[in-house]
Amino acid sequence: MDDTRGVDDGGRNDDNGRSDGDGGRNDDNGRSDGDGGRNDDNGRSDGDDGRGRDGQVARLRGRGVGSPWAFPVVYLGWTYAWWALVVASGESVWSFPNVAFFLVGGLSPVIAGLGLTWLASGRTGLRDLWRRLTDVRRVRPRWWAAALLVYPALNLVVAGVGLVTGVTDAPLEVAGLDRLLDPIGLFGLLAFSLLLPLPEEVGLRGYWLDRLQARWTALVASLVLGVTWAAWHVPLLFMEGYYSTTTFQPEPVPFLGSIVFGAVLYTWLYNNTGRSLLVVVAFHFSGNLAGELVGLTPALYGYGFAATAVAALFVTVWWGGGTLRRGEEPVSDPA
Repeated sequence: MDDTRGVDDGGRNDDNGRSDGDGGRNDDNGRSDGDGGRNDDNGRSDGDDGRGRDGQVARLRGRGVGSPWAFPVVYLGWTYAWWALVVASGESVWSFPNVAFFLVGGLSPVIAGLGLTWLASGRTGLRDLWRRLTDVRRVRPRWWAAALLVYPALNLVVAGVGLVTGVTDAPLEVAGLDRLLDPIGLFGLLAFSLLLPLPEEVGLRGYWLDRLQARWTALVASLVLGVTWAAWHVPLLFMEGYYSTTTFQPEPVPFLGSIVFGAVLYTWLYNNTGRSLLVVVAFHFSGNLAGELVGLTPALYGYGFAATAVAALFVTVWWGGGTLRRGEEPVSDPA
């Protein structure tokens, strides 16, 4: 489909007039690495290893690699295959061998994201993914503020509503100093908040979101991604002991619903920061950390879901559901 919907490629011209928006830079000999293809002394291009990139991509797409549905098949299929073993055992997820099954199953976002990026785009796609994960220059200060403060602010607003309306007189579950000063507890907190978001974002936003936005509007793409993302979390609800190490004990409907509508907020940040993976990892980290340090009590879980939905509605109305960003319509060109 010839569609220009998608995301800003984060292109910037350097002092010599070269643009790194699509990774394309001409060297002193006039060669371009914009598509990862550089001609060696024998006239072969390393972008396609001499096999003809267009033909290779066409063959891969013919086998479904270029389809937006290849990702969820690998993403959900791999995880469900391993996590079903944990759920079926009825034993703690942290017991052996369940913990091994859990960790291997949790690698599906990375396996799907990196694997399909390599098959569809080769080294060019992997370099682009790495830049988006490490390039701080893509993100302006106000978007860093949004990434780090939106989720804590939502929790505090919901807590205030809970107090004012009399729903509860203890709206927040605040992490105690005993947990923060305990090395094992602190490690678990940081691992849950930071290490888990990274592999998820590599696959979901690093690979899949661009392909969804190339086909649909940013809003529709976000909801498709959000439903799939929520489905990935479903087995966690049935794992014995998984949430016992956290302060969060989810209720299925508000928990999964918040994931679906929260995906709109992720796309909003992603599209306004030059497709930055770093900023959505920070946003994911902030949401997890806020839930652990100043999490809502169970009486307010439904209110938290409503607040996330209202925030998603707000950014959709204010920034527009087509791209979820202001200014010129961005362009995405996933291979």
